[in-house]
Amino acid sequence: MEIAPLEMTPVKMSARSHLNETKVDEQPVKSFGEYLVDSLKKVNELELESEKLNAALAAGRIEDISQVVVASQKAEIALQLTLQLRNRATQSYQEIMRMQV
Repeated sequence: MEIAPLEMTPVKMSARSHLNETKVDEQPVKSFGEYLVDSLKKVNELELESEKLNAALAAGRIEDISQVVVASQKAEIALQLTLQLRNRATQSYQEIMRMQV
């Protein structure tokens, strides 16, 4: 039995004109895994940026502390969201495994 991967793509609506004036815009379709990897990379970038700004603040190279606070809060919120998604996915997996066939 082959299991096909989930494709989390936005709804795509297209219509063709009978006058051939419709432009077809073919964009590559991202898989769920690609969305997940991109999101994790973005969270990692936010964490690294926060660490860099904290180090610069500790070294005295930054005078405006609000930049550091905002970057730190962005990284924290992104990490909390990632953890909540992981917990929800784990919970869903466990629920599926408890189902009787």
